[in-house]
Amino acid sequence: MKVLITGATGFVGSAILRLLIRKGFDIQVLVRAGANRNNLENYNIKIIEGDLRNTESLKIAVDSCELVFHVAADYRIWVPDPKNMFNINIDGTRNLLNAAKNEGVKKIVYTSSVATLGTNKDGTSANEMTPSTIENMVGAYKKSKFIAEKMVLSLIKNEGYPVTIVNPSTPVGPNDIKPTPTGKIILDTIRNRMPAYVETGLNIVHVDDVAYGHLLAMERGEIGERYILGGDNMSLESIIKYLCTLEKISPPKIKLPHNLILPIAWVMECASKITHKEPLVTLDGVKMAKKIMYFSSEKAKVKLGYNPRSAFNGLDDAVDWFNKEKYQ
Repeated sequence: MKVLITGATGFVGSAILRLLIRKGFDIQVLVRAGANRNNLENYNIKIIEGDLRNTESLKIAVDSCELVFHVAADYRIWVPDPKNMFNINIDGTRNLLNAAKNEGVKKIVYTSSVATLGTNKDGTSANEMTPSTIENMVGAYKKSKFIAEKMVLSLIKNEGYPVTIVNPSTPVGPNDIKPTPTGKIILDTIRNRMPAYVETGLNIVHVDDVAYGHLLAMERGEIGERYILGGDNMSLESIIKYLCTLEKISPPKIKLPHNLILPIAWVMECASKITHKEPLVTLDGVKMAKKIMYFSSEKAKVKLGYNPRSAFNGLDDAVDWFNKEKYQ
C-alpha cells in the first residue's frame, strides 16, 4: 500500500517513517529543497522535492497514494514575521488536502497539536472536549495550528474529506536533529546550561508512541474525530531534576516568577531585531509557561488501543541520543 508522508525529515515525521518501513508500507515523502535529510538516509523510499505552497508538486506527491500522513508544519516558538508560518501551516495544509482528495486518497491523518486545545486553570488534565478559542492561543504557531485545525474540520464536515485528526502532546526521544524546543530544553539541561527555571507543566510522550498513535488513527480512527496522543503529565521542575539525575549533575535551585522574566524576554526580542538571531527567552514562551499543559489520552486509549510507555523512557532515549550524537 502506497503512503505519502509530509514532514518526514522532522522529529515526529521521521518516527512515523521508521515505523511504516518496519510495517512494510510503500513510502514516498515530500521534502523541501534544502531541507536536512539526515532522517531519510539509508531508507528505500521515494523522495519527491516540493513545497506545501506549490500545488503542482503536491499533485506529484499524492499520485497513486492510498493513504496520507500530513505531519509537516512550521514549528517555532518565535518568528520575526509569522506570515510564512501561516502560509505553510494553514494554506499549505489546505493545498495538500485538496490534492489528496482530488487524487482519491482513501484516508488522511492530519497532525494537529494539543496547542489547539483548551487547558484547565486548576491544572487537571484537559481532553479533546475542553473548550478553546483563538483568543486563548499564545503566539503565531498556536494561532496557525488552531486556524488550520478549524479549517480541516470544516472540510471534513462540509465537503466530505476523509481526515482523522491527531493532537500530539510533547514528544521526546531519539532523532531530534534540529532539535525541537523541548529537545533544546533537554539538551540545555544535560549540558548544564539551565541556571534557573519557571513553574509550568507539560505532557511528555515518547516520539515512537506518537508515531504508533498515528498508525492506529489511520487504521481505527473515525473520520472527523480528534485523538490526543500524549503520555505522562510532568512539571518542568520534575523533568529537569530527572535529567540532572541521569547526568549526575546538580539541578538548578532558582525558580523564577513568570512576571520577572517578561521584561527580560522583551529586551531579548528587541535585540533580536538587530542581530536577527532567535532570542534565548521570548515573550510568547513565558506566556505559554503560565499555562499548565496537562492532557488526557483516555479517548485514544479506549478508541484506538493507544498504550504509551512511561515518559521517563522517552527522556532516557533523548538523553542517550544527544550524547551518542555528541550534541553540545
